Amino acid sequence: MMLHSFRRDVRGVTAVEFAVTAPVFFLMIFGIIEAGLLLWTQLGLQHGVELAARCATVNTTLCNNVSSIQNYASQQSFGLNPSPGTFTSSTAACGNQVTASYTFEFITFLFPMPSIALNAQACFPR
Repeated sequence: MMLHSFRRDVRGVTAVEFAVTAPVFFLMIFGIIEAGLLLWTQLGLQHGVELAARCATVNTTLCNNVSSIQNYASQQSFGLNPSPGTFTSSTAACGNQVTASYTFEFITFLFPMPSIALNAQACFPR
């Protein structure tokens, strides 16, 4: 009789279901957040190198040497605030070429993940 009533008792079922599904749900949420931050960082780097390559070609008074091009690229990187040393500038066959190499660190502390090296490159005029 007691076993039969134990099987029919449904109190706490919701808590058990939540305990089973919550880790997967939170893993998906943090994965989406991390992917968004990764894409935002890549977009910011690409934006910075494209504007710096254009500045080196079009506005030679503002971007007249390598350090000013690096500073300009760092300022144009969508709030990432990378160091100017992240960017390099050179003159290539395509024009003024600016490249960036940045290490993206994940923010999830529960699951240690390796960092990812992001690269961006732009040449103006194309």
